[in-house]
Amino acid sequence: MSTENVDAQRTATGTADWKAGVLGGIAGALAMGVLVLVMNDATLAVAIPSLYGLAPPPNPGLGMVVHVSHGAVLGLGFAALAQALDVRETNRLVGLGLGWGVLTWVGLAALVMPVWLSVVGSPASPPFPNFAPPSLLWHAVYGLVLGVVAAALRTRL
Repeated sequence: MSTENVDAQRTATGTADWKAGVLGGIAGALAMGVLVLVMNDATLAVAIPSLYGLAPPPNPGLGMVVHVSHGAVLGLGFAALAQALDVRETNRLVGLGLGWGVLTWVGLAALVMPVWLSVVGSPASPPFPNFAPPSLLWHAVYGLVLGVVAAALRTRL
């Protein structure tokens, strides 16, 4: 099978888009994680691992692993949305990534996370709803990096 046929098959089945979404989600989560560590390390050290009963005690490394795992899964969701909307152009993928980051902030960080942390009895449970501006910045960075990396990789995988 020629390279052109393999590339055409990958594009037709969308595997390149899905891989790009996962890798973009990982890159976005790492970039976001660095910001979180600098601005509010307790979020990664206590709140995120507490979702799964993994803290306290504080463990920023474990929090980062959980956070990056979430980023990869959300990157799949982004890839599914981009594919459903037939978004393929770089600028539109980056814009969709930013929108996806804001959507994850509203839906997951501001609404789901406070309830989840309260239910599991985390000492890092924020108020509900938790529309914290720093968290919006973090999620916007996640989405921008996700969109840029996914756009860059979708034709290379």
